[in-house]
Amino acid sequence: MTQDGELDTLVRQRIRSLRVARGWSLDELAARSYLSPSTLSRIETGHRRIALDQLAPIARALGTTLDQLVESGRDEDVVIRPHRDDERGITTWLLSREGNPAGMRVAKMLLTRPAHPALRVHPGRDWFTVLSGTVVLRLAERTVLVRAGEAAEFSTMVPHAFGAAGGPAEILCILDHDGERTHLGPAGD
Repeated sequence: MTQDGELDTLVRQRIRSLRVARGWSLDELAARSYLSPSTLSRIETGHRRIALDQLAPIARALGTTLDQLVESGRDEDVVIRPHRDDERGITTWLLSREGNPAGMRVAKMLLTRPAHPALRVHPGRDWFTVLSGTVVLRLAERTVLVRAGEAAEFSTMVPHAFGAAGGPAEILCILDHDGERTHLGPAGD
């Protein structure tokens, strides 16, 4: 099978799988995407070519993006490699893809540096859970120790910084767009 044929098959499988996962019939997806049930059936079974003007409303109705619906199924997008920033004392694994519909990014971080002395603010909220070690979370005048198995959530309009306490700490965090830019960018805290 050609690469185009494999991608075509993959897109058809994704459409059907997303529809079934939501518990929708062909009629329900048809109503949400403004296509006929017979057109959707032929698209899912491979008896009709998929046109771009059909894919966009199908993706919207299924709560995904066109990019996610047609992304390649090759293996290079499976392995998540760490990004190490020795200067900042952070190693980051981005666990979610760019452009996810909710606009949030999930990242695992290994913190080897203490909390940065400069407190920063940015719009949004941060969430993290500590997988191992202890994290020092500085929120304005407060200092909070967040230990393995505990989580923290706070407004990022409060001046804040976080880092490892007494040795490396691993966290799993959810960042909105502003948090991603601040905490994962080169000038982050």
